[in-house]
Amino acid sequence: MPVELKRQATQRKAWFAIAAVFFVNGVTLASWISRIPTLTERLDLSPGQVGFALMALAAGALVAFPIAGRLIDTRSSAFTLLCFGLVMILSLPFVGVAPQLLMLFVTLFVLGFGNGGMDVSMNAQGVQVERFVGRSIISSLHGCFSLGAFAGAAIGAGVAQLGAPPLVHFLGASLFGLAALLWIRRWLIPDAKDPRKSDAAAAFALPPRSLWLLGALALCTSVSEGAMADWSGLYLRDVLETSSGVAALGFAAFSMAMLVGRFTGDALVRRFGAPRLVRAGGVLAALGLGIALLINQPISMLLGFAAVGLGLSTVYPLVFSAAGNHPTVSAGHAVASVATVGYSGFLAGPPILGWLAELTSLQAMMWLIVLLAALTAVLASATRSARTDR
Repeated sequence: MPVELKRQATQRKAWFAIAAVFFVNGVTLASWISRIPTLTERLDLSPGQVGFALMALAAGALVAFPIAGRLIDTRSSAFTLLCFGLVMILSLPFVGVAPQLLMLFVTLFVLGFGNGGMDVSMNAQGVQVERFVGRSIISSLHGCFSLGAFAGAAIGAGVAQLGAPPLVHFLGASLFGLAALLWIRRWLIPDAKDPRKSDAAAAFALPPRSLWLLGALALCTSVSEGAMADWSGLYLRDVLETSSGVAALGFAAFSMAMLVGRFTGDALVRRFGAPRLVRAGGVLAALGLGIALLINQPISMLLGFAAVGLGLSTVYPLVFSAAGNHPTVSAGHAVASVATVGYSGFLAGPPILGWLAELTSLQAMMWLIVLLAALTAVLASATRSARTDR
C-alpha cells in the first residue's frame, strides 16, 4: 500500500476510534440518566435526596480532573482514556443495584470519577487526532457524544417501558461499552511529544492565568446549557402555561439544534475560524433568546431555545480544542483545568439560577442567559488557538 494511502487509512481509523469513544460516553451517561425515575421510585427518594445523589457525579468528576491531567502528561491520552473509560463503564451496573441512598452516592461518585477522567482524556485524544488529520474535527466528536446520549436515552425509555430492571439495562450498556473500547483501543494514536510546561502535579486542576478567558468561556457555556436542560420546560409550563407535552419540546428544540450545530461546526470552523464562529454563535444565542423573551409566546420561545442550542453548539468543543493547543500549557493540564471550570458551572449553575428565579422570576433568570450568551461573543477571541485548517 502506498505511504499516503496508508496514512489516510490510519487517519480514518483514528477518527473512527475517538468518535466511537465519544458515542460510548454519551450512551453510558444517558443510560443512567434515563433510569433516574425508576431508581428514585425504588429507593423512595425525596427531591432533596435525589439532588444529593446527583452531586456525587459532579464531585467525582472534579476529583478526577487533576488525576487525568497528570496521567495524560506523564503517560498518554490513550492510556488515560482506557483507564477512566473502564472505570465508568464497569461502575454503571453497581449504580443499578445500590440498596440505599449512601451506596447510590458512592456508586455515582465512582461513575462520575470515571466520566470526568474520560471526558478530559477523550478531548485530549481528540486534539491529538485533530493534529494528525490536519483539520478541525472536535465539534463533530461532541456531536457523536450528543448522538450517543440521544440513543442511550431512547433505549433507556424503551427498556423502562418494558419494565426491565436497571441492573439488566446497565449490564447491557456496560457490555456494549466494554466491547467497543476493546475493539477500537488499537486505533487510538500516541500523543505527540509535548514540550510545553506542565503543572499536572497541582492538587487542583485550576486554570493558570493564560487560560482564564477560556475558563470564563467554559463557565458561560456550561451555565447556559444547564439552564436549557433544567428550566426550558418549566418556563413553558409555568410562565406560558403550556401543556406538559409542549413544555417537553423546549429541551428537545435546544438539543436537536445543538446536534445539527455540532455536526456542521467543523466545516464552519475551517471556513471562518474558531473566534468568528464562537462570536457569531454567541450573538445568535443572545439575540434569539432575547427576541423570544420579548415576544414571550410558546412558538417564539421554542425558536429561542433552538437559537441557544445552535449558537452555543460549537463553543464547548472549541474551548477544549483551544486548551489542548495552547502554546505554553501542556495539553493534559490545560484540558483538565478548563474542564474543572466548566463542570463547576454545571454543578453550581442550577442552584444559583433557581435562587435567582425564586427571588425574581423565571423570565428574569432567562435574561441572565441572554447576558451569558452575549458574554460568550465577547470572549470569543480566547479560542484563537483552536485547530483549523485555514
